[in-house]
Amino acid sequence: MLTQSTSSPPLAIAICSVLRYGYQCWPKLVPFAPLQNYSLGYSRFPSFLAFARKTRHCGLIKQYIQVRHAQGIHNVDGDKNYKAYMSPEYFDAQITPLGWQQVDNLRKHVHESGLVKRIDLVIASPLLRTLQTAVGVFGGEGYTDRMDVVPLMVANAGNSGRAAISSLNCPPIVAVELCREHLGVHPCDKRRNISDYQFLFPAVDFSLIESDEDTWWKADIRETKEELAARGLKFLNWLWTREEKEIAIVTHSGFLFHTLSAFGNDCHPLVKKEICKHFANCELRSMVIVDRNMIGFDPSTTNYPGKIPSGLDLPSDVVDAKDEERT
Repeated sequence: MLTQSTSSPPLAIAICSVLRYGYQCWPKLVPFAPLQNYSLGYSRFPSFLAFARKTRHCGLIKQYIQVRHAQGIHNVDGDKNYKAYMSPEYFDAQITPLGWQQVDNLRKHVHESGLVKRIDLVIASPLLRTLQTAVGVFGGEGYTDRMDVVPLMVANAGNSGRAAISSLNCPPIVAVELCREHLGVHPCDKRRNISDYQFLFPAVDFSLIESDEDTWWKADIRETKEELAARGLKFLNWLWTREEKEIAIVTHSGFLFHTLSAFGNDCHPLVKKEICKHFANCELRSMVIVDRNMIGFDPSTTNYPGKIPSGLDLPSDVVDAKDEERT
């Protein structure tokens, strides 16, 4: 079982490897870790996912779909020169035209695979690029002006050149501050006021964010890797309190890397390497999380206590021996 490396948390990742999908990254099965005794292979991965889905009601297992945002304008220069992330022109970076192609490709995949129908909730980091990715991938079809329905995204949000996106026939999308990117110093990771996002994304739920202004990002203080990992674990534990059983999370490369790197130290090195692999833009991975505290304590709805009415319940040979003694 994959466990977190610090202070005995209640959560463990039962499957570390995943069904991947992304731009120029077609679906494929990759090695995975069973609940016990790591072995390299593919055959049991689909059956375990089927088991996980069938047992979602039991409170022991939850499945999470992790998505890194599509390519942002900051990624283009930042991938070539890390110092580019310091540029003020990339404040709250939006998605590039290539990024929107990535969104369209992933949207096609989640619909054709039926994944979108299983998702109960979509959680997005409250930055422009993650919100654009979330509504583009998991939102409804083209929006038609109606007095009784607001769009998920207005037309041309973030200079996207895209049409408005409908909020009909799609899972709810909620913005959550805990899954933001590495905080501080880099302008691309500073968010706008929530009131600005509410105008651009009218049907996204921002009610869980306490402050309109960005009070988390500091111009001269960079969040440490340890602080980011701790925030990620806090986010995972918060996810566990949600009643939804299959949740998609649209977030960032740094957040995913440092959060997942805290897991798997007790596993085979190949498993640990797979967990820590950086996400490509608009890459999707599926992960199952197990609550270790509930293992062995799950009340089954099909169990039957027996001994009703109460009384002796001896094996037949013991009963026969007692009968012989009485005679």
